[in-house]
Amino acid sequence: MTIGSKVLITALVLWAALYSDQALSVLSAMNSALLKMFNVYYVYVVSFFLVFCIVLASIPATGKLQLGRENEKPEYSNFSWFSMMFSAGMGIGLMVFSTAEPLWHFGNNPEIINGQVAPFSLDAVPSTFRYAFLHYGLHPWGIYVVTGLCMAYFAHTRHLPLTIRTTLAPLVGRRLNGYTGHILDMTAIIATLLGVAVTIGYGVNQLVTGFSEISGFDWLLSSDQTPTKSTLIFALLIVMTLSIISAATGIGRGIKYLSNLNLVLSLLLLLVFLFFGPLFFSLKLYASALFDYLILLPEISTQVFEINTPSGDWQETGTILYWAWWVAFAPFVGLFLARISKGRSIREFVFGAMLAPAAMCFVWMVLLGGAAVNLELSGAADGRIINASASAQLFETLNIMLSSGMAKAVSVLSVVLILTFLVTSADSGVLVLNTIMAGGNSHADLKHKVIWGLILTIVIGTLLIVGGGGLEALQKAMIIGALPFSMVMVLMCVAVVKQIIHDKK
Repeated sequence: MTIGSKVLITALVLWAALYSDQALSVLSAMNSALLKMFNVYYVYVVSFFLVFCIVLASIPATGKLQLGRENEKPEYSNFSWFSMMFSAGMGIGLMVFSTAEPLWHFGNNPEIINGQVAPFSLDAVPSTFRYAFLHYGLHPWGIYVVTGLCMAYFAHTRHLPLTIRTTLAPLVGRRLNGYTGHILDMTAIIATLLGVAVTIGYGVNQLVTGFSEISGFDWLLSSDQTPTKSTLIFALLIVMTLSIISAATGIGRGIKYLSNLNLVLSLLLLLVFLFFGPLFFSLKLYASALFDYLILLPEISTQVFEINTPSGDWQETGTILYWAWWVAFAPFVGLFLARISKGRSIREFVFGAMLAPAAMCFVWMVLLGGAAVNLELSGAADGRIINASASAQLFETLNIMLSSGMAKAVSVLSVVLILTFLVTSADSGVLVLNTIMAGGNSHADLKHKVIWGLILTIVIGTLLIVGGGGLEALQKAMIIGALPFSMVMVLMCVAVVKQIIHDKK
């Protein structure tokens, strides 16, 4: 598995680095064709994962089943458990998209496309947050939870190795010990490495942009206001050095402490927006948007627009792309959730790992995105936030909303939070890679953690240096790989139900 994974990763990265235009062109064409061909499939399979989790947790006989030995206590406190889940599952994405996602829907969503409401108007606000909640709410966490639940049940209840292959044991049996199992685990390894690499690559861009904002060092950015390659590499080395140190200390120390710090800093940032942002607008928006989302959830979950229409194009580049993205992340986040959830019941795992993080994502969207939307509606922003790059929209919102001194202080807090989120994403990725490579053993040798941390650094660094769409090409490859893994996830659901029925008998 190790040799095969490294050969495939090396070949893919060299192709993306040396022939980035060709790789991006080929992978973009494949990606677009698959998203169009399987758009209906993605809509219904992701909704199935959400319903599957809720039903399994709601049935008394299955919901009370323990992920571990009977009466075994959870390994981590609720605060640490939640903070680690949140940091691994969404973390860095929310720093960029809590403002960028609502602002995108504010000017472009199905109701605007169909002429029902005007873009960037007060009438567009309900649909803006309805679709923002859809993309960052229950569905993505349902994808993560269904993967994590299957792995956790077989690992902690049935005492099998914590890997992807063991989740199909009731269906495939001993054949998983051969090439079938190797291919399944190699798929998870490559998906994890590509997912973390793309996330860190794009996250480093926001880190450098934020540091330039608070330091006033304009030389960190090139003439087109994007970070220079040398500053990106320097920032990457800092992030990856810290992540390797954190991974080396294990979950119980480095990852747990950093995740707890992430949650505390996140709460501080949210409090700033709560007290200095449009409080009445945000409170009213949260209540109305949440009600609107929950009432229309069955409709928007199964909504399929006709291909090659403006609404269909929006769905392909929005909802379907997100579903594929979250599925591609499922091996990484799912295994990490399973690793830290020993001792929980199925009901506690499903609702704790799905409802609480989704509610937290909604708070982020409303407070940060709502503040940006309100500033644009009132005319105070005058298009400055909308026209800024996705990485700069948060800092532009702070500059308009707060006094210069206060904006600088909160921007420093934001940059520190971006850094800690990046480190926890990377060290969680290194831990997951080592767990799969070691056949489910979560206590890998230090040298293996360092080696995979260095491999991750080289992959990201190579693509940042070369530029020219290399990271985007890897993103396309990751999303293409999500399609077969989504089918594996369906089989995982069948396997865990079969195993639970067998165990109950």
